[in-house]
Amino acid sequence: MDKAKARTELEKLRREIKHHDYRYYVLAQPEISDKEYDDLLYKLKKLEDQFPDLISPDSPTQRVSGQVLEGFKTVKHKTKMYSLDNTYSFEEIKDWQDRVKKILTKENIEYVAELKIDGLSSSLAYRNGKFQTGATRGDGLTGEDVTLNLKTIRAIPLELFGKNFPKSLDVRGEVYMDKDELSKLNKERLEKNEPLFANPRNAASGSLKLLDTRITAKRRLKFLAHSFGSIEPKEVVNTQWEFLEKIRSWGLPVNPYNKLYNNIEEVVEYCRKWQDKRDSLKYEIDGIVIKVNSLAQQEKLGFTLKSPRWSIAYKFPAHQATTKIRDIKVQVGRTGTLTPVAELEPVECAGVTISRATLHNFDEIERLDVRIGDRVILERAGEVIPKIIKVVSSVRTGKERKLKIPELCPVCQGKVSKEKEEDVAYFCINPSCPAQIEKGLIHFASRTALDIEGMGEAVVQQLVEKKLVKDFADIYALKKEDVLKLDLFKDKKADNLLKAIEKSKSQPLSRLLFALGIRHVGEKAAYVLAQKFASIDKLIQSKIEDLKNIRDIGDVMSESIADFFSQEQTKKLIGKLKKYGVNTYEKVVETRSAKFSGKTFVFTGELKSFSRTEAEKKVRELGGEFSSSVSKETDFVVAGDNPGTKYQKAKELRINIIDEVQFLKMIR
Repeated sequence: MDKAKARTELEKLRREIKHHDYRYYVLAQPEISDKEYDDLLYKLKKLEDQFPDLISPDSPTQRVSGQVLEGFKTVKHKTKMYSLDNTYSFEEIKDWQDRVKKILTKENIEYVAELKIDGLSSSLAYRNGKFQTGATRGDGLTGEDVTLNLKTIRAIPLELFGKNFPKSLDVRGEVYMDKDELSKLNKERLEKNEPLFANPRNAASGSLKLLDTRITAKRRLKFLAHSFGSIEPKEVVNTQWEFLEKIRSWGLPVNPYNKLYNNIEEVVEYCRKWQDKRDSLKYEIDGIVIKVNSLAQQEKLGFTLKSPRWSIAYKFPAHQATTKIRDIKVQVGRTGTLTPVAELEPVECAGVTISRATLHNFDEIERLDVRIGDRVILERAGEVIPKIIKVVSSVRTGKERKLKIPELCPVCQGKVSKEKEEDVAYFCINPSCPAQIEKGLIHFASRTALDIEGMGEAVVQQLVEKKLVKDFADIYALKKEDVLKLDLFKDKKADNLLKAIEKSKSQPLSRLLFALGIRHVGEKAAYVLAQKFASIDKLIQSKIEDLKNIRDIGDVMSESIADFFSQEQTKKLIGKLKKYGVNTYEKVVETRSAKFSGKTFVFTGELKSFSRTEAEKKVRELGGEFSSSVSKETDFVVAGDNPGTKYQKAKELRINIIDEVQFLKMIR
């Protein structure tokens, strides 16, 4: 076959596969069997292998990249992805309608009711009909770039249908996993002795954030679109219902059970109906989303800081079951928190077999009077999290046992403490605790700590898994042959990481103190301590009364610092860091003037004239303070390029926002 014929045949095959994707995922009306579909895909792949220069980026064969990612970049959403306010009764739905009517006085209001899929919110960006990028919701303003993993989901078209689609479209929806797919996946994991996923939502979330796109592709995730962040030109649609109809015609999958209603009574009936029928679906839903249909009315209603006023979620009541507690184990989380977990006699609740449930903390155990051997009532709140809500004390035999609060960490035998007597959480305060090392090392290497470029989450995960590091100091003992054992590491990349590790040794003491992850000690407190004591040895030798007398270091922080440095494990860690040549001193900054006395600055975005550390140093030299977070006490927010959430918060609090040029004038 010559190239011209191959091009024609390839275009025909791609159109055919695209057509069958639309019939299967959007219309739910397949015309061919799975085997016939696979044959078409195989034929396309074979022809593309013969003519690799004719492969197009939107070809169905390009859904799986085959590459292993190092991590996910952070991306800023074009418009904020808001969360929804929840209601838990039909009366609350009507209360919401009353609030809407107060703003839309005497206007006719239509409502769209949609099933609330229990999945992972995602945003897809289409430009000129081509799928370009996809991201998770994240904090609503920024999310993780999971484009390559989203491309593996066949329900997501790589190119929109027709010619009347908008020039730019950011569509939002839910990535989810069917119940049957979860059962198959958990069966495979059980055979491999791997931990099981508790529910479809966790499975979908975990699958979408895998670094190997080939594994994500095998998880058979699905997607349903429900809204948009932006659409250009805006005149393309005037209502939510019209939007759902349009995107369906463009090839995006939409839930077929969505309904348009003229009054709230019909919406309530829809909620009641699906509350009873939810278990009949192939996927999990945890409620109903209700939206005002008209986009013009949505604009009038606007948003609160967290959610749109024109939409609300009705959450279904939780499912309940009764079972027995076999044992209670204490787990240590990545931040050192001790969490008691009940091991249960397996019981089915809302279609899922539950064998474990969190007891949250030891105060909760005391409040419920939970004992090993008790019969308890279990609840799946919001269809997801299993929770023990009551003990059936009337059936006790006297053989039940109370759980003792551990005095030592069950993982490392380090000291366990509460920060304050009134707190509910107990913590392991050993920075080298194996249960905490992964999260701790990510923080240790982060930009605002020791700034080790190239040591991101994926690298740290491998270092811990391969047992190359057991504490923070071990990174300074890494050799090139150790680094080359990590995925995707070759000579140059390994050399760059080792150089970054070596460079981090010269960071000032303030950075090291922040990197150690002492509870309550943020960037500002670390700087204050470093300036006060100038060396880590003097800080370790200080008394708690000395700490309490320092401005900006309160009682709680003082006790946390004293506890941290009193531990033998901490002293060993500091000794190892010194041995490897890590700097433990700070140059004390002399105040040049009192120009900024009493003023607090916050920096956000990218600065061009100097680093953030240098900018903060300038503020200190002029008698001012800096902070890592915006509050009512903030006097100035200095916004560089691409400012983040601090900029938005400053606007909300009406704090004085200046740019880098204005700041330079101030310090001159």
